[in-house]
Amino acid sequence: MQYPDDDNGKMLAAMADAGIDLSKALDIDFFLVFDDQRDAESALEDIQTKALEGEVELLLNDESGKWELIVCLNMVPEYDALVAQESSLNDFASEFGGMSDGWGVMQHQEGDDEFMDDDHEHGPDCNH
Repeated sequence: MQYPDDDNGKMLAAMADAGIDLSKALDIDFFLVFDDQRDAESALEDIQTKALEGEVELLLNDESGKWELIVCLNMVPEYDALVAQESSLNDFASEFGGMSDGWGVMQHQEGDDEFMDDDHEHGPDCNH
């Protein structure tokens, strides 16, 4: 499948190349960044009052020194839907002095067999 030649399109192409089934819903993390802790906390409080079907987490990024509000939404990773969600969250973050800083997915999710190892023998200490 062809994707637009931008960051979102390149990310989707890389995911498809890695064997991730892009026709199924995945937990997608959208990152909103804030310079000021109070702004980030205000954004967190506000987003928690919305009828958002997902999870949110606020943390300080030690490397950048910025506050990250991570919004995890379960959705099918379709290009237009991702762009629209990222734009909407950027508009939301800008109300609190923040901005969108992209999105990503965890490497292994349900239905993702990329990390299956047929030769692995499960021992008593396995956690999977």
